Order: sequence, then C-alpha cells, then structure tokens
Amino acid sequence: MKLMYIDCSMGAAGDMLTAALLELLETDARASFVEEFNGLGLPGVVMETEPSVKCGVQGTHVHIKVHGAEEDEHLHDHHHDHHHDHHHDHPHRAHEHHEHAHDGEPHTHSHNGVAEIRHIVKDHLDLPENIREDVLAVYDIIADAESRAHGVPVTEVHFHEVGTMDAIADVTAVCMLIDRIKPQKIAASHVNVGGGTVKCAHGILPVPAPATANILEGIPSYSGDIRSELCTPTGAALLRHFAEEFGDMPQMHVERCGFGMGTKDFERANCVKIVLGETD
Repeated sequence: MKLMYIDCSMGAAGDMLTAALLELLETDARASFVEEFNGLGLPGVVMETEPSVKCGVQGTHVHIKVHGAEEDEHLHDHHHDHHHDHHHDHPHRAHEHHEHAHDGEPHTHSHNGVAEIRHIVKDHLDLPENIREDVLAVYDIIADAESRAHGVPVTEVHFHEVGTMDAIADVTAVCMLIDRIKPQKIAASHVNVGGGTVKCAHGILPVPAPATANILEGIPSYSGDIRSELCTPTGAALLRHFAEEFGDMPQMHVERCGFGMGTKDFERANCVKIVLGETD
C-alpha cells in the first residue's frame, strides 16, 4: 500500500506542507506544477519556490505572493475580521507585520465571507471536481473553527483579503499535490503546536491559537520546548481532512522524502518532513 507519512514534530502550516509535497515530485515535475498552479486563476496569486537549509538539512521554501506581496496576516484592523491563520508559521513575522501596521501607512483591504470563498473556489479556479471538493472541505473546517473561536455564525465570519488568497493558495496547492501523488493512505505524527503566545490585533493569545485548538480537537498534540507558534489553523485543517491516523511512523519501505521549510530558525530544523513509501 502506498503510504504518505507526515512528520509534524515541528508543527504544520500550509506553505510548509506544500513545499514538502513538492519535493516528493520528480525534479522536472516541480517546475511544471508551479506553472500549472500559477495558471489556475487565483486573483493576484503567484507561487515561488527556493532552496532552503535548516540545521544543515536541505529542503524547499514556498512563497505565496498576493499582488506582489507576501501575506500580511495580522493587519486585522477591521470589525468582523476573524481570520487568524499564521501561514508562514513564524511568530517573528507576525510581530513584524503587526508593528508595521501601526508604524506604517494604513492598509485597507476588502473582506471575503464564506460565500465569497466558495464562489472563488467553485467559479474561478480551473480544478477537477474532486480537488475543488477537498479545498472547500478544508476551508469549511477553518471557517467552523473561526466561528467557534469568535462566537459568531459561520455566515458572519469574514477573512482578510490577502490572508484569504494566501489560505486558498496553500489549501489548493496541498490538495492538488496530494491528488497528483495519489497515496492510498495518509498518516501523521502527533502534532507539536509550539508554545508561548502569539500577538495579533485582538491581543496576545496563547499558543495554539483558539482556531487551531478547535481544529485539533481529538487529534494528538503537544507543546514542546519551542516557544513559538508551530501549527497554524490551515496546517491543522489540512491534517484533519487528509490524515486517517496519528502516531509513530509505521514500518515502511521509504521511496522518497520531502522537506518543507519554514522561515524562522530554531535549534531544531524548522521543517515538515513527508515520507512516501510502501507498507503492508
């Protein structure tokens, strides 16, 4: 049986999962995938990749740019902006972005509700129906978690424009790559959520952020010695949707490994490792 095993000992985030999955493709197939992804029709979205080394480990880092800029996820200066996903899973960027929002010129962005998200995915993305259904299912998990975290109906959850595009891009890329690799089963380790606190416009929140905690209900998770946010709502939602079980890596004949790198440096390699192989 073709098994995909996701090592979440350094958490999980959409961009890191995307990068690790990309590394499971043959080298020439990676560039063609990025080209295909950039032709999907996500408004203003461009994926770029680059080599990245963490603690001596070579991997890939994925950048999702929206109208030329990477996600400013913490520019939450508007009422009903309930999207907290920390996509590039690195609190130092969260703090930088938050301070920039106050020190720089005001940023104004339109908001998208759940209905608008479904419209973008269903009517604007050139995707096979099964992938579209996966994308919507993952996004529904995120929306439900945000709804519960903020005490509002799902229909009233609104997402920051840039964060919305970044999240859809991450989710779409992961769903496309899993469909391309076609594992027969997906399993994952217990999830390291990180520790400490994360700062956003609503204030200082404990790690895991409320939406992430909601999504991880029933999934084995833990807090290690790294005082940073390691698992994001998008990463958690992708794990919830695709992973059938959580635990130690089973005995398997490993065929390929992929390393998806984050941005921040820790004493441990900041990456998601995905192993593809055969098992009984």
